[in-house]
Amino acid sequence: MYRPPVRPTVPTLSEIDLTDPDAYVPGVPHEWFARLRREAPVYWHPDEESVGGGFWAVTGYDQCATVNRDWQTFSSMRSAVYLWDLPEEALEQQRFIMLNMDPPLHTRYRLLVNKGFTPRMVAALEETMRLRTREILDRVAEQGSCDFVVDVAAELPLQVIADLMGVPQEDRHRIFDWSNRMIGGEDPEYALTEEDRAMASMELYAYSSELAAKRRLEPHEDLISVLTKAEVDGEVLSDLEIDLFFLLLSVAGNETTRNLISHGIIALHENPGELARLRADRSLMPSAIDEMLRWGTPVMNFRRTATRDTELGGQQISEGDKVVFWHISANRDEAMFPDPYRFDIGRSPNEHMAFGSGGPHYCLGANLAKMEIRVMFEELLDRFPEFEITGDCPRLRSSFINGIKHIPLRVS
Repeated sequence: MYRPPVRPTVPTLSEIDLTDPDAYVPGVPHEWFARLRREAPVYWHPDEESVGGGFWAVTGYDQCATVNRDWQTFSSMRSAVYLWDLPEEALEQQRFIMLNMDPPLHTRYRLLVNKGFTPRMVAALEETMRLRTREILDRVAEQGSCDFVVDVAAELPLQVIADLMGVPQEDRHRIFDWSNRMIGGEDPEYALTEEDRAMASMELYAYSSELAAKRRLEPHEDLISVLTKAEVDGEVLSDLEIDLFFLLLSVAGNETTRNLISHGIIALHENPGELARLRADRSLMPSAIDEMLRWGTPVMNFRRTATRDTELGGQQISEGDKVVFWHISANRDEAMFPDPYRFDIGRSPNEHMAFGSGGPHYCLGANLAKMEIRVMFEELLDRFPEFEITGDCPRLRSSFINGIKHIPLRVS
């Protein structure tokens, strides 16, 4: 029998440790974020592991939106976007990843891959995407039960991103393995050591280099072929730049959508009234998807670095300070979302921050992700008049990704 996670107790501000991956295993500590939003929406969070002894934890919606949009004051490139600090040698490499760039360089790189993610290009993928979804659900129907994360939620994004990048479908599970080991590095199920996490990156880079070499000799209609011909400031991309693009698209293209679909099925299961409402009125699907995105928020935070002395939420931030804004908190901000702890598939307006909140880093694959989610739930609701989660749904041990590892599901 499925049991919702036990929520942690609410400590005092000084006792809250947002960096502790164990704190997220029972469930996202929403009570912690509610207290921070209420008492200190921009809070100096002590952290012995951080350079400078801590960071600014930004949890209010408006403040998070400001940090995300004002790239001139809050830089992605200076120290990358991760909660953890990186040594300078690793930073030099990370700055070649579009996620860790600031405009105007970020804008130029973004244009290289943007043509593969326009609404028109994404719409052209729908027929194939729907056929693949039906094949996935056919296998579940034959068995009568499945691990929804591994067998369903992960399968569609993997197949779609493989098609986009030109990865043979028989190799897609290698991407799944590499992604789990890199993103799940704090979780013993996926990676026990830092060396294992590094090895996953090396294996992915080696695969990317081999694929790029093939596409230079024989271009196809895929993103890797585009990148092998692309130029920035008159120069073609280096092997490292292509490898890092491959890493970003592989992880971002499957990890986030997989977890969102997983959160979506749990939310519908835990809210049978909303599930019945969606079954009865499919015109609610677009707003239901936005509510799943608000509710599930697969990426919980990003980091910026202050480029100058500034003020935010009444706090004085110094140049060089580490600033971490929490999408997972912004998407439950009572000032922005009435009754934020209610899953409401008709919620409107719903300016969630799952894809960012505008600005240069708004998710490049947002249109693609929304289509994958829509196609999956349309087909799933058509195919299965009933489904039931039959056991616990273990969560990823991570302070970065709001991940679900397994969902035991029985279908009628």
